[in-house]
Amino acid sequence: MKILFMGTPDFAVTALRALHAKYGADIVGVVTRIDMPKNRGHALTPPPVKVAAQELGLPVYQPQNLKAENFKETLESLDPDIIVVAAYGKILPEYVLTYPKHECLCIHASYLPEYRGAAPIARAIMDGKKELGITIMYMDKGIDTGDMLVREKLAFENENKGEIENTLSELGARMIIETLEKIENGESLPREKQDDTLSCYAEKIEKEDCKIDFAASAEAIRNKIRALAPAPYAFSRINGKSVKITLASLTGEQTDKEPGTVVDVSAKGTGKLLVATGNGVISIDRLIPEGKKEMSAGDLVRGRGAAIGDKFEF
Repeated sequence: MKILFMGTPDFAVTALRALHAKYGADIVGVVTRIDMPKNRGHALTPPPVKVAAQELGLPVYQPQNLKAENFKETLESLDPDIIVVAAYGKILPEYVLTYPKHECLCIHASYLPEYRGAAPIARAIMDGKKELGITIMYMDKGIDTGDMLVREKLAFENENKGEIENTLSELGARMIIETLEKIENGESLPREKQDDTLSCYAEKIEKEDCKIDFAASAEAIRNKIRALAPAPYAFSRINGKSVKITLASLTGEQTDKEPGTVVDVSAKGTGKLLVATGNGVISIDRLIPEGKKEMSAGDLVRGRGAAIGDKFEF
């Protein structure tokens, strides 16, 4: 069975490596996004899937536009029996969706029909979900609206997006291998239509989403911080300077201080930096002050970057 893989970020790399370990030369190609400028130097940086594919010796294709470019000829020359998609990041035109005899399968990082769209893991964490999942689905013209083959959930409590993403990527890799094995064996795969009334859309994360509103509850703020770590990070301002918050925890304490106000600090060891919210007190444990490296709350307090009575705000 000839497989064409389409994916872009780290989440997709785990599945690509698992497929290569299982099927090797049966992977006829890897399609990914174009190299993009990154960081202050704006150097062109290949997507993680491209890096992994080249390490594995797989041919890589990076069409700018699947509709406008002549990718159809490439697809016909590769002649895949099945296309596996994992966070590719582009809508597939109909000629791609309908080409392989076993259709296009997608590894989607949510328990569909919830959290269709670009940022399912981050949005689910922001919403306080305790269970997140993977769905293997057939792709159609809609955005994550195709029939589902199999779904699995895992429970999470304190992990951040990066940690959850790593775990779900491993789950997705296992699930796609199991699904392909069933297809190879000629087993019947039940197709379950999605209930659109239960769906919600996971919008792409924008800069505005990363701002911390300390008028929200301590739990909601901690969930936002978890959802945006390790990147792009939730952020605020204190003493006129921007600060990214990378780790926070709940204290269970209450205060009548105005939201955003620093209510307690300690410079000992890893330190303490407690901040009032709209409901409860949150502990800011680790952060990245403007122009500096990541540090503990104690480092910030020792450097006089925060004191009791200071305020996080915009």
